[in-house]
Amino acid sequence: MQTVNEALERLARSKFRASFHLRRRELEYAREKGLAVLREHAADIVRTRLAPAYIENDGKQTPMKNHPVFIAQHACACCCRGCLNKWYGVPLGRELTSLQQEKIVNLLMAWIEKELENESIKP
Repeated sequence: MQTVNEALERLARSKFRASFHLRRRELEYAREKGLAVLREHAADIVRTRLAPAYIENDGKQTPMKNHPVFIAQHACACCCRGCLNKWYGVPLGRELTSLQQEKIVNLLMAWIEKELENESIKP
């Protein structure tokens, strides 16, 4: 099983996944709300939009803008069950366990934290 850092390194090698970044509005939102609130949002989004065994609009349930967690989901290939299966071998047609949900949230939050750190480094 790969670590969060290993997953982030693998995602960074994907031209598509590496193209996602938080925009100014999403960065401001993340700073305003704080990481604890974003973690709550991520957990809720994963629980309601990814965890069910069958998702009616799978592959279309994650917007590509307007919330840091949505952007992180696309950057981390956690946007739909198809991507979770392709990138991480998560079986289709089975509800995500609480441990799987926690690991996804940890990955999303690590990506968001990295984005916030990288933004503060820019001149």
